[in-house]
This record gives sequence, C-alpha cells and structure tokens, in this order.
Amino acid sequence: MKTNLPPLTSLRAFEAAARHQSFAQAADELHVTPAAISHQVKALEAFVGVELFHRKARGLTVTEAGRGAQPFLQGGFEQLAEAVMHMRSVKDDLRLTISVGTSFASMWLVPHLENFRRLHPDMDVLVDATDKTVDLTKRAADIAIRYGCGDYPGHQVDHIVNEQEFPVCSPRLLEGEHPLRKPDDLRYHTLLHDLWWEEEEADLWPSWTSWLSAVGIEGINASKGPRFSQSSLAIQAAIDGQGVALGSMVLVANDLAEGWLVRPFELDVGDPDCFGYFLLVADQRTDEPKIKAFRNWLLEETKTYRVPDLKS
Repeated sequence: MKTNLPPLTSLRAFEAAARHQSFAQAADELHVTPAAISHQVKALEAFVGVELFHRKARGLTVTEAGRGAQPFLQGGFEQLAEAVMHMRSVKDDLRLTISVGTSFASMWLVPHLENFRRLHPDMDVLVDATDKTVDLTKRAADIAIRYGCGDYPGHQVDHIVNEQEFPVCSPRLLEGEHPLRKPDDLRYHTLLHDLWWEEEEADLWPSWTSWLSAVGIEGINASKGPRFSQSSLAIQAAIDGQGVALGSMVLVANDLAEGWLVRPFELDVGDPDCFGYFLLVADQRTDEPKIKAFRNWLLEETKTYRVPDLKS
C-alpha cells in the first residue's frame, strides 16, 4: 500500500539531530543553519502529529516516538547511500581511463581507438597522455601503457609491441654538401634528442650515446643538439629537416610510408626481447569487465598489427 511520505529533507534533518541530540551539530553535518534544522523538524512533527524531541534549556532529548523511528531512518539512509554508490559504480564501469605515453597515444593508440569504440560503444574512454608514473593500485587510472623492459611488480604485464631504435631524417638530408650515406656522416648533422625519461634513468633507454656506441662510431659528441620532452616532438623536428632523430617503427611507420621521413641506414639498437610497449593492470583489478574488455581488444589489435618493412 502506498503511504504518503514527508519531504526527505525533514527526515534527514530529524535523523541527524536525533543522532547528535543537537540541532547545531546536525546543522554542521548537513551544511545548513540550526534554524533550518529546527524548521525541518517542526515540519516533520506537524506531518506525523507527534513530538519527536523534548526541547530543554540544556539541550534536546528524543521522545519515545522519535527513538522508535530513528533506527529505521538510519538504516534507510544507509541503504540510500548504497544505492547511490551502486549508481556511480555502474557509471564507473562504463568509463575507462588509460594512462599512456604522449607519443604512443598520438601516433598509435588514438588512430586505432575507434576499433575499440566500435566494439564497446557504451564505454566512455579517457586517454590521459603522460609519461609520468601513475599508481594504478590507487585508481589513478584503470590501465597504463608504458615503454620499458617490463619490470612492473604488482601488475599484470603484457608485452604488446617490440621496439628498436634507428635514425630517421628528412629526405632533404640525403642530399647537399654532406649527404647522409653512412653512420659516420652524422658528425656533419644535428642530433635531435628526446628526453621523456627521468634523468637518473638515462642509461636504461636507447639514446644517441648507446646507438653510436652500438655501431662503433667514435668522435661524435652524442650530447649536443636540441632536446625534446616527447619523442613526437623530436620526430616532428626531423620531418622539418632540423636534424636526425632516433625513431621506432611504431612511432614513425606512417611518416616513413608517406615519405616525410627516411631511414638513411638500416641499423637498429635495443633489445627486441626487452624494449617495447607494455600493458599494465593492477593485480587486484584484472577481473574487472571494462579492464578485461580493453586488454582483450589491445592484445588482439597488436597481434594483428604489423609494422611495415620499409626501406629508405
């Protein structure tokens, strides 16, 4: 049977006042004035036709009618809070936050993301492009994609793409007074550096220093040249003819295919069994449906993705 109910604000005011036995403390909790609490309680008393508080000079005491109703109201508000949390959790299940390096996001993930959205049209995707470490255990993001060697304790780790580094430049640098023909010709050209990693980690990642050492070239200052905080910026500078950058196939495949960049020589550095892009999920969240959906899609997408075998 349907029963007429008083306004929820009156019930909330009474429940808080009865729990604190104080209009002032109830007002603090609900962010209103004590007068507003008093007004709501009087309105409730008028609705039910009984007094709910004995008002005394030294404070309030709850009447028998109020004491009998208080646990039901407290339980009811707890259930309402759970209902709201459930509504929000359903919304959260449809929102996926991906923390991903800026260059990989712009050059690979975003162009492929429409394929995921077609499979899951109801899911909202937030791409958080950053190379900074995020704590997935504290839900700073749902998933992370990082470049490295795969050492990420506390996470389910999937190696999604192998990578090696090689020089790339504008076709214009293959001509002129000092055309790029062999690695030793780099001494006549500007080296472009991307420094997205932390300074103390510099020895861990491929760089001009490691590349020149790997191919046996000496006498070139590998520390000189413009520096960029993102690989994509260094690559753009190379497209503009400002120098030679180290690129990886995932990041420069399209530029090579379009002819905006070329590989002046076919020499790679980096351990193909180590360096690459990894998908990270906090161990305690691997069974969440939205995370499983994205992981399954990404593993399939990268399995079928093949970087082109391009020659300069």
